[in-house]
Formats: sequence, structure tokens, C-alpha cells
Amino acid sequence: MYPSARHRVWRPGFALDLRLTMGQLRRGHSDPTYHAGTDGSVWRTSRTPEGPCTLRLIDRPATGEVEASAWGPGAGWQLDALPALLGAEDDPDAFVALHTIVRDAERRFAGLRIPRTTLVLAALVPSILEQKVTTIEARRAFRLLLGKYGEAPPGPAPTGLRVVPDARTWALIPSWDWVRAGVDGRRSRTVMEAVRVAARLEATTAVAHPEAARLLQLVPGIGIWTAAETMQRSHGDADALSVGDLHLPKTIGFALAGHAVDDAGMLELLAGYPGHRHRAALLIRMSGVKVPRRAPRYGPRRHFVGGAL
Repeated sequence: MYPSARHRVWRPGFALDLRLTMGQLRRGHSDPTYHAGTDGSVWRTSRTPEGPCTLRLIDRPATGEVEASAWGPGAGWQLDALPALLGAEDDPDAFVALHTIVRDAERRFAGLRIPRTTLVLAALVPSILEQKVTTIEARRAFRLLLGKYGEAPPGPAPTGLRVVPDARTWALIPSWDWVRAGVDGRRSRTVMEAVRVAARLEATTAVAHPEAARLLQLVPGIGIWTAAETMQRSHGDADALSVGDLHLPKTIGFALAGHAVDDAGMLELLAGYPGHRHRAALLIRMSGVKVPRRAPRYGPRRHFVGGAL
């Protein structure tokens, strides 16, 4: 028998595209913490301060409401955090599109909000796994590690979903399982550094965004890119631009200037979006701008070890 679900019906009071908003938390189609149902529902597992939780969301356009059901020890906490998760703390009205491509994307993707999970470690570890490797490698590593060290979710979760490990479990993963997942020593050491100060990292959701980003970067191995990728999700930071990304400056450059730029050029092009540089970059990426390929695509490293752990 599944434990009883807890329920909440929430009316956003603003235009909300549930899948666009929640989809920002998804780490690819194989993400073991996320499932998009054929009925329009969104399922997401999480490890809250009160324990694991399975959340099911579905929007009702006719009434303007979102129906949420949650299972597990963390159900109450997650339902209380539902408005922030769905972008209630975001402020897109303060965003002014200065470029046609951004303005068109803003209209096309009306209802996009920046979600705030307030769960730092859960956003940080996958971001660390994505450092300096292909998306395929990082997402495969995340899936394999959660398959062995994640927890079965409470309630009637779709097959294959897992709950991210807690800090102690991450810390106890042996070196050989990191290697089998294709995670090099630099990234696994960074995860270990992060889990040692997990409580302090979680506390950064209570401070201003610039200070939170600074505190994240005090952890050895965490730089501006990893901090930004984390802040976008855990803190709902609409300004957390992913400086240091392999592809983003080229995308921004071709969209706004007609040619590739570096990080400095990207910062210059987005200078007119203070407080919303991540939102502007996200809209540009979602617009489908095409970047000409002038070099071989970066592929997975040869020493990657696939297979089950």
C-alpha cells in the first residue's frame, strides 16, 4: 500500500506554463528525478529537509489552478514550498526585452518562470558532474549513480524514478563506483568537498544572491559556471549567467551580434539585462537560434566506463 498523499490546489495569479517552468529542473530525458506524464502531469522527486518526497503536478487551465499531490516524509515541506517552486518569487515583469529575438521568445514562451527549489546540494551535485564533459557523459553518470545510491521514491511514482542521495550517502560512494560512472577524480573530489559543508551550502538560500554565489565558490572545485548552474535552480536566480559555458557565448553572439563571441563579449551583449541575464540567455536558447558548426563536435572522453554500477 502506498502512504496517503497530501494535496494542495494553488492558483498562481499569473500566467504559468507548468512544463516550461518545471522543465528547467530536468537533467535530460533520462533524469531519474523527473517524469513528464502523457496526461500533462509533471512528477518530481526530491530530498527535502524533512525527508524524501514524490510530487505530482498538473495544471487546470480552465480554472487557472495547479493541483499538487505529494507522498513521503517531505510531502508537507514540498507543498509549502510549491509557490516558490513554480516561480512565485520570480519577477518577470521587471524584465524588458531589448532585442527582437528576445522579445519574440518572451511572447512565444509566455508563462515561463524561474523556479526556486531551495535545495542546494540537489542542484549542485549534477552541476559538478557536468563540469568540462559532454552532456551525455554527465547525465549518464547522474543516472547510474542514482540507480545504485539513490532511494526508491515514496508513493506511486512512475517506474525508474529515484530520490537523490543525502550528503552522507554521497560521501560514502567508493572511488571505483565514481570511475565506473565515468566521473574523474577532480569532479568526485569536488562533490566530496561540497558534501562536507552541505549544511552551510543549504543555508545560502537565506542570503542575497551575490553573496550566495560567493559562498558556493569558496568550495574547492566550484567556480562561477557551477555556482551559476546551481543558483538558477536552487535559488531561482534570474541573473545567474553561466559564464564559462562552452556553447552559450556563441549562441548569444550569433543571436544578438551575428557572430561568435567569448565570455567577455557575452557579458557586454547582455549588459542591458541587469538582474535578468540568465532569463535573457534562456529565452535566446529557447528561440532556436542556430549556431554554425565550424569545428568537430566535442565527444565523450575515451576513458569513459559505461554499464551498471
